[in-house]
Amino acid sequence: MRGDHQNPRPLVRRTANLSVAKYRILAFLSVLGPGFITANVDNDPGGILTYSNAGAKFGYTLLWTLIPTTIALIVVQEMAARMGAVTGKGLSDLIREEFGLRATFITMAILGIADFGNIASEFAGIASGMGVFGVVKYFSVPVGALLVWTVIVRGRYKMVERILIVFSFIYFAYPVSAFLAKPDWKLALHDTLIPQLSHQPGYIVMIIGLIGTTITPWMQFYLQASVVEKGVDRRHYGLTRWDVILGCIVTDVIAFFIVVACAATIFKNHPGDIQDAADAAMALRPFAGQFATMLFAVGLVNASLLSAAILPLATAYNVCEGLGFESGVEKRFSEAPIFYWLYTLLIVCGAGFVLIPRLPLLKVILYSQVANGILLPFVLFYMLRLINRKRIMQEFTNTWWQNWIAWGTAIIMVGLTIALIYTLTAL
Repeated sequence: MRGDHQNPRPLVRRTANLSVAKYRILAFLSVLGPGFITANVDNDPGGILTYSNAGAKFGYTLLWTLIPTTIALIVVQEMAARMGAVTGKGLSDLIREEFGLRATFITMAILGIADFGNIASEFAGIASGMGVFGVVKYFSVPVGALLVWTVIVRGRYKMVERILIVFSFIYFAYPVSAFLAKPDWKLALHDTLIPQLSHQPGYIVMIIGLIGTTITPWMQFYLQASVVEKGVDRRHYGLTRWDVILGCIVTDVIAFFIVVACAATIFKNHPGDIQDAADAAMALRPFAGQFATMLFAVGLVNASLLSAAILPLATAYNVCEGLGFESGVEKRFSEAPIFYWLYTLLIVCGAGFVLIPRLPLLKVILYSQVANGILLPFVLFYMLRLINRKRIMQEFTNTWWQNWIAWGTAIIMVGLTIALIYTLTAL
C-alpha cells in the first residue's frame, strides 16, 4: 500500500512538466510570426537570384559569408523587434520623432527607390518561376498581383500572418533540390568554414549583394511595424526574440542550399552568370533531374508571392509612419486609406514594370540588392542611435557586444562599397 501512495508523485511531476512545456510551446506559437516571416521573405527572387549567381559564378567559395552575415542579421533584427516591443512604435515613427521630418523624408525617398526595384523583382520572380511551367508572364504576373492584393487588403492580421507562415515552410523545397544535385559536401563545408578572398570586382559586387540581400533596410521597418501591430510588448519579448533567431537561422540555411545547388550544377559544368532564377531551376534538370527543377521553381514562385505581399507592405508602413498617417493590416480600407492606396499603387506599378517588353530584369534585380547593401549603413545609424537612448529604451538598450556587431556591419558595408567604387574606377 505504501508503494501505491508514493507512485502518484512522479506522475504528478511529469504531468506538471508536460503542462509547463505545453504552455511554453503555445506561448511561443502565439508570438511566432514577425521574425520568422520577415527573415524568410528575405529569400525573395532577388535573393534567390543573388545566391544562385554566387554559386553559379564562384562555386562554393562565397559560402563563408553566410556565417558572419547570419550573426549580424540576428543582431540587427533583434534590435528592430526589441524597439517595437518596448516603444510600441514603428521605426519610421521613431526616426520622425527623434530626428525630424527632413531626416524621415530623405530616408523614405532613398528606401522607396530601392524598394521599388525590389518589388519589381518579386513580380519578375513570379514571371520566371511560372515560366518554367509554361505560363506566360502576361497571365501569371497580373493574377499573382491580384492574389496578393486580395489576401492583404481583404484579410485581417491573424489570417494574413497564418497564410504567410505556411508559405514560409515551402522554402524547404530548396534543401531537397540541393541534395538531388549531389554536391561535394566536403568542399562545401570547407569553404563555409574557411574564408576565400579575391580582389576581382565581380567578387566584391557579389559580397555586397549577398549581404545586401540578406540584411536589407526594408526588413527593419517591416519587422518593427509587424511586432507593434501584433501587440507584442516587453512582457512577451523573450519569446519574440526566439522567433527572430529562428527566422534568421532558417533563412540563411535555405540560402546555403541554394548556393550549393547551383555550385554543384552550373558552376561545375558551365560556370558564369545566369539571367534569372528560373535559369538556375532549368540548369538542375540535366544533373539533378526534372523533380529538382520543379522543386526549385516551386520555391521561386512561393518566394515571389510571399515577397510581393510583404515588400509593398514594408514600404507603405515606412511612408505612412513617417508622415503620421494611419497604417496597419488590421485596419480596414476606410480607416487607413493612404496606407492601402499606397500599397495598391506599389503592386500595380511593380507588376506593370515587369510587363515592359525586353526589360533587363537581371540588372534591375541584382542592382537593387547592391543598393540595399549600400543603403544599409544609413538605416543602422538611425537604429543604433535610437536603441541606445535610455529615454526611449530604458533598461532595454544595447549591450556592448550588440553595438560592436551592428557598428561593425555598417563599417564593413561602407568599406566594401568604397572598395567597389575604387576597383571599378581603376579599370
